[in-house]
Amino acid sequence: MDIDVPAARRYRGAMSEPLVRTRRWTRKEYGRLIDLGFFGEDRKDNKVELLEGRMIVAEPQNTPHATACDLAGEALRAAFGSGWRVRMGLPMAMDPDSEPEPDLAVLRGSARDWLADHPSTAALVVEIAETSLRFDRVVKGRVYAAAGIADYWIVNLHDRVVEVYREPIRGTRRARYASAHVAHPGETLTPLAAPDARIAVDELLP
Repeated sequence: MDIDVPAARRYRGAMSEPLVRTRRWTRKEYGRLIDLGFFGEDRKDNKVELLEGRMIVAEPQNTPHATACDLAGEALRAAFGSGWRVRMGLPMAMDPDSEPEPDLAVLRGSARDWLADHPSTAALVVEIAETSLRFDRVVKGRVYAAAGIADYWIVNLHDRVVEVYREPIRGTRRARYASAHVAHPGETLTPLAAPDARIAVDELLP
């Protein structure tokens, strides 16, 4: 039997289109799923982040990533001192449809301050990135800018630099950072919220 090639092409084109609509999730719905154990008893083995209404499965940490998290944690605690907390891999309530879990976030206060809900802001947010560079720059950068995070750093393990994003421009889906700077080994960084501190780029790289 001969095949009607144009018809077959139209069929393949139709099959490539989404058969169902996707939906956006809210933080409230996402929290309900967590409470019901939807993601398993140990979320470390099934880490998911809610970003702009989408549930994103996070990549497992390799050794350089884990080491960089430890190094950054040590450097930030020393730079900010008492009265500040460095939270590692914990949720933040950014907006009604985003609950990211940044590698590190520096906040003023004590752990009990966020017993009722996750913190909604931070003085500094840091992501460690190697294979997730584009995602951390574009998607997470947009989420953090929309939330008004004034200081966002990406420890870029691939190029061995630290990318510094500042001056957030807030907006629904067009949020972005107006200022971007790349710091190289041998240089130092000063967090906006700790103007007297100096953090060497080398301290953040494994």
